[in-house]
Amino acid sequence: MLLIHVPRLTNRLGYTLNVVFRYILKTEFEITTDIDLFKAFEGPKLSYGEQSVGDSLFVRCTDLLFQTTIEEQNTHCFCYEGCSALYPVHNSNSDFPFDIFAAAFFCLSRYEEYLPHFTDVHGRFPATASVAYKEGFLMNAVVDRWALMLAQKLKSRYADFVYSQRSFDLENTVDIDAAYCYKNKGLLRTLTGIGRDLLANKHNGEVKKRLRVLMHKENDPFDTFDYIIDVHRRYSGMRLKFFPLMADYNVYDKPISYQNKEFRELLQHLCDNAKMGLHGSYASSDDASLIGVESDRLASLLHRKTVRNRFHFLRLFLPSSYNALLDNGIQHDYTMGYADEPGFRSGTCTAYPFFDLESDCEKQLLIHPFAVMDSTFFYYKKTTPEAAETIYKQIVDEVKHVGGSLSLLWHNQSLCEDFGWEGWRAVFENVLDYADRARKSK
Repeated sequence: MLLIHVPRLTNRLGYTLNVVFRYILKTEFEITTDIDLFKAFEGPKLSYGEQSVGDSLFVRCTDLLFQTTIEEQNTHCFCYEGCSALYPVHNSNSDFPFDIFAAAFFCLSRYEEYLPHFTDVHGRFPATASVAYKEGFLMNAVVDRWALMLAQKLKSRYADFVYSQRSFDLENTVDIDAAYCYKNKGLLRTLTGIGRDLLANKHNGEVKKRLRVLMHKENDPFDTFDYIIDVHRRYSGMRLKFFPLMADYNVYDKPISYQNKEFRELLQHLCDNAKMGLHGSYASSDDASLIGVESDRLASLLHRKTVRNRFHFLRLFLPSSYNALLDNGIQHDYTMGYADEPGFRSGTCTAYPFFDLESDCEKQLLIHPFAVMDSTFFYYKKTTPEAAETIYKQIVDEVKHVGGSLSLLWHNQSLCEDFGWEGWRAVFENVLDYADRARKSK
């Protein structure tokens, strides 16, 4: 057991120590403000503050974790042992030249997203506005790296310090924006689609394909679900989750109606093969009542409580979106990632609890960050499948390096091998194969 001395225990500090030691390193620890008790303790110990205490490992603090206000931050990024570091400290007694815990909290809490910032056309905080992107460490799981640095230094100081030797694993998540391309859309949407295709001079291909699907002579191109499940069955131990959109039809949400019989049967079939979560609609990140309506629709269809969510378009507004999920009984969120760039939005590939900076407290929502989304390469970066595969493998290598959990975001339509998505099934299969080999290797 590790004993940690702090001059004063705050919510921010307690939260950060909890994430670093319990969620990432999976080791037992206790916190004390009693100097005499700390000095008398004979096991592994760590002091965090302005001055070292006894002969313990020492991390010099900055002010961040002892504040309750939200203020502009000077993170002062620099390189330490081949890794980016934030919040440098200047103290010869400190075992690290930076405040590991302040740096971790800045990333995990998404502190910069509470400050005034530029937003994109959908109101989102873009990757390009982040410190991680600007300083060049977005592709690194820095929080996990810092935690492992700390663990290794503790281990070198105290032979009896024990922490979990993490092992790489993979979770595939699939957003279902539209389960079908042509079928089950109703008469008006179907006629509108045919008219649009004719006006675009697609009658020699698109209209013919649509009609063949509607006459059951050809499979719907977006119906890739059996393919996804079949590929997944090749790899034991990989987890799979689907997030269907249960919204009403509107400008940004164009799902199959949740009342459609075939769509409902599809979701029940998927639920037999994977776990399910809600794909909260475009507007639900602004409107808590919509989360309740949509999660109830999914729950009634699957006959089980809805506990997972990922917002459509990755629209996430802190802290209101997360608090709205909590108000509606959602316990897990999978939105933590960027639309415009691959990488680690909160600096980690470890699931961790939400900290609300405005109310200054940890809350009972578990954040599951994802590292990369297929649409990022297709719509934002205009990357070829071959170039995208290289970046996927870089991400796999990074998560493998820290022994973390790799979460990937796919869409059923991106695996249709049509509409410009040719070659993406090869990416999907090659990435899973590469990740499986990484998982099995030592």
